Amino acid sequence: MKLSRQAIYQVDAFTDSVFAGNPAAVCILPGPVAEAWLQAVAREMNLSETAFLHREGDSWRLRWFTPLVEVDLCGHATLASAHTLWESEALAPDAEARFLTPSGLLTARRSGAWIELDFPAQPVEPVESPPGLLQALGVAATYVGRSRFDYLVEVGSETEVRAAAPDFGRLRRAPARGVMVTSGATTPGFDFVSRFFAPAVGVDEDPVTGSAHCALAPHWGAKLGKRDLRALQVSVRGGVLRLRLEGERVRISGQAVTVLRGELLAGLPPP
Repeated sequence: MKLSRQAIYQVDAFTDSVFAGNPAAVCILPGPVAEAWLQAVAREMNLSETAFLHREGDSWRLRWFTPLVEVDLCGHATLASAHTLWESEALAPDAEARFLTPSGLLTARRSGAWIELDFPAQPVEPVESPPGLLQALGVAATYVGRSRFDYLVEVGSETEVRAAAPDFGRLRRAPARGVMVTSGATTPGFDFVSRFFAPAVGVDEDPVTGSAHCALAPHWGAKLGKRDLRALQVSVRGGVLRLRLEGERVRISGQAVTVLRGELLAGLPPP
């Protein structure tokens, strides 16, 4: 097996400071690679997501892996990928980043110090809470809904969101990718807060979850009667998102900081 030196980066997304936001690994490849190798690298990186991308025409094929599985949509690793392409000069500073993904074409563009992602909205429909879900979260819900990927559990206050202490063993059995816990914000300057738990895919708590805001933004936009929202994910690391609703799309804006640049010394297998 040929020894290769693949560029790999670690980027903190949805923050303007190192050691905050959500860290993602970004690996730029020369072409398609076997899925088992991608999963092994993601397991080695042991972050909530590792992004792999290679050029296809004027776009980039993008896949996201947790340490356990491939996922269909990820916001922070897409933000990190766009940031890396511009910073590494793989894309011109004013060029739009176009990503071919399992969730269709996603784009990113620079807006000053911010990066704006164009993602599909994931509307939430009210549902009955599945057995054991609220007990696993340890919260009392004012609303339970379900998007394509996740449950959304609204509670009465930001204090309750911050205080949630899930039983991850029980929560792992929830029939979904993950669970959002959310409320209106009392922190000045924000419309709502959230946390995101996904032990079923190997991420007990995700620090900042762009894809969850594809559901949170329509939910809070309808509730508050607003198209433009500011969100705070209140994990230990924390993260800030600017959101704009545009029909069936959600514009998700955040900042990013590179923490690490290196080379992945591993045999690169065929696709």
